Amino acid sequence: MIKAGIIGATGYAGGELVRLLLGHRNVSVKWLGSKSYIEKRYADVYRNLFTLVEDTCLDDNLAKLAEQVDVIFTATPQGYLASVLTEEIVSKVRIVDLSADFRLKDVSVYEAWYKIAHKSPQFIEEAVYGLCELNRERVRSARLVANPGCYTTCSILAAYPLVKEGLIDVDTLIFDAKSGTSGAGRGAKTPNLFCEVNENMKAYGVAEHRHTPEIEEQLSYAAGRELKISFTPHLAPMNRGILVTGYASLKQARQEDGSMALPSKKQIRAAYEKYYGNEAFIRLLDEGVWPETKWVEGSNYVDLNVKVDERVGRVVFMGALDNLVKGAAGQAVQNMNLMFGEEEAEGLKLVPLFP
Repeated sequence: MIKAGIIGATGYAGGELVRLLLGHRNVSVKWLGSKSYIEKRYADVYRNLFTLVEDTCLDDNLAKLAEQVDVIFTATPQGYLASVLTEEIVSKVRIVDLSADFRLKDVSVYEAWYKIAHKSPQFIEEAVYGLCELNRERVRSARLVANPGCYTTCSILAAYPLVKEGLIDVDTLIFDAKSGTSGAGRGAKTPNLFCEVNENMKAYGVAEHRHTPEIEEQLSYAAGRELKISFTPHLAPMNRGILVTGYASLKQARQEDGSMALPSKKQIRAAYEKYYGNEAFIRLLDEGVWPETKWVEGSNYVDLNVKVDERVGRVVFMGALDNLVKGAAGQAVQNMNLMFGEEEAEGLKLVPLFP
């Protein structure tokens, strides 16, 4: 039985972690840490877990928690884990961090985008970026996994085959993304009040959203060179969900007869089948069917599809996922399963909710 602890257990991602781990056949949650709710019954914070969780919230003492468990999930604000992580801790316990502290390999990029000093850069190099479909084998042996962000998971997976196979001009990549309000966290913020969000759509973080360098870094690995993207997120009046629509100009590719031409829709589809055809949590939709957030709600699935716009020589690629599951807690559990030799889908065989 894997003994798990959660720091930041009362945020939305932390609450989702508890829900998912309760359904895992081989995990026992030993410790729920929450700086905001010390000594408060967890089921009084999340009443959906009444009679299911009897624990009381403890503090966020990482060193103490490391003595009691095999894996720690840190669903905490940026800067927390970097400020407390030590070699003694990572030598005792494996960590899946849901913040951005160890996602970016260049500490100067992290500090520029997150506006905080990184307190433990010595762990950045060994941290594994936990996008399971791309880094599965490296995750298995990792001590420290940097769980990807929600926008980034959807954006990277939606574009990856096109970039990796050299089918597009990567300098033309544009991402237009929408998120449900739970992506902003559980804290009280005026822009996220019901009256501010309901019956409204709005862009934010235009040309400066903090997930931008994360998408750029991972797709740069796929491209084999540094690239820059345009990324614009929007807040949508829904609880959960990420919908990404991306655009790029197609690049001429060699055809079977040796001539050069823009990739056909058959070639584009083949690229997605090559990378995702056997993936348990990526669903390639039928031709002409476009992803919808409702079809993945409450699940660990990512729905993808792509359209070649021959008229303008561009490709439109789309993805949808649940930001709290595959975009956060579900992916964290998927990473844990790989780290401990469990079936990758254990605890995550969730049928999407509808309606």
